[in-house]
Amino acid sequence: MKRFYIILFSSLFILSCNKFDDEINTNPNLPSEASGTQLIASAQLSLPGLSSSPKGAFMAQYLAETQYVGQSLYPQESTSFYSLYQSPLINLQTVIDSEDLNGNDGPVANQKAVAKILKAYFFWNITDRWGDVPYFDALQGGDNYTPVYDSQEEIYNDLFEELKEAGDMIVSGNINNDIVYGGDMSKWEKLANTVRMLMALRLSEVDPQKGSAEFNAAISAGVFESNSDNLVYQHLADANNQNYWFDQVVNQNREWWALTETLVEEMKPVNDPRLAVYGDPTRSTGEYIGLEFGVEEVTGTETEEFSLLGSDIYEQDAPVYLVTYAQVLFAMAEATERGWITGDVEEYYNMAIEVSIEQWTGTTEGVEDFLDNPEIAFDANNAIESISNQRWVHLYMFGYEAWSEWRRTGYPNDLVEPNGMAVPTRLSYPDNEAFNNEDNYYEAIERQFGGEDSIYGKVWWDQ
Repeated sequence: MKRFYIILFSSLFILSCNKFDDEINTNPNLPSEASGTQLIASAQLSLPGLSSSPKGAFMAQYLAETQYVGQSLYPQESTSFYSLYQSPLINLQTVIDSEDLNGNDGPVANQKAVAKILKAYFFWNITDRWGDVPYFDALQGGDNYTPVYDSQEEIYNDLFEELKEAGDMIVSGNINNDIVYGGDMSKWEKLANTVRMLMALRLSEVDPQKGSAEFNAAISAGVFESNSDNLVYQHLADANNQNYWFDQVVNQNREWWALTETLVEEMKPVNDPRLAVYGDPTRSTGEYIGLEFGVEEVTGTETEEFSLLGSDIYEQDAPVYLVTYAQVLFAMAEATERGWITGDVEEYYNMAIEVSIEQWTGTTEGVEDFLDNPEIAFDANNAIESISNQRWVHLYMFGYEAWSEWRRTGYPNDLVEPNGMAVPTRLSYPDNEAFNNEDNYYEAIERQFGGEDSIYGKVWWDQ
């Protein structure tokens, strides 16, 4: 694996350099262009960035800043999506459009299917954060520098079709250079259907009829069946591909993040076994103590009074969980409660928690006792709240996904408003768009938000 990363980074570096026609300047031992599967692998390197973000953690109020509190006070500021278009998405689009992929790296149909699935997954994350974004006209390079912003509803409809088409394209045979699933196409097919399922649940408040139809179609096509199916980005114990938080906490010696009081008070009273993974006990008392989100002037030795980010989370090779089986089970519990599917809501709920604990701790020991706790036991009278609160606990560190579920369901309903600032409901567009794509930018914010690119505008499904 380590050798592969070295080769991959080397080939991508070559691609970024000027090409020399003179043979004397050409090294015959290095590739002059990346293969389809290398481009896919390059896009996969961007996956952990969807999750590993202090800002995402602040949106879901998992972490509180201990020293520089500004970002957790929800300032009105732009957030760029350019890097996602310029790196993973353009690489994936190149694979999709290519007419001469090398079949020696695996069936061409499978290479294109994986590229489609990943492209859909990246775009799902993008549109859920910003709302309407360039989609149909995007990724055309010099042919179109000013793409139109498409409505989120249109993007969702097309992503459903793209994911279905990708699943139908898959044929027998694995692909090379796959640093996520090792080329196993059965896993990719399940991922496509699982993403469809989770996207469908987003429509619960805006278009439940379509949401139900897409949800059931995804289940019929085959979704995750165990934690072994999870979309996980596994970092390496190597500086070339290490966990983001390792660089922040260990390399840069930053004790900037503590568990929030909200999170600790949700987990500590019920002896949640995941808490020992999520954070470390305080150095002063050995207890778990959360920091109030957005509180100012916590500096220096005061960090010893709070539970900081868990050492398991910032290990150099710590994994990043992106799409998980527990999410599937929580979704099935909610869909059953909504009447979209048949089943036992409580059974799905209990299974989801058990699977989550296994994912985070590596064991299910003590789960039965945990589920018997009155504060954890399923509450049929408040089913959506029970499901949503435990889903929030499970999604720890994938703050943007937890934030999307909070926007959709309203749970947990005890997130705080630092300095009176409510949790934002979207990210504002990059400032550059007012200059780089002026007409389309202003048309998009006028259409969605009445002309103001506010972090309190609402995306299509959050109405």
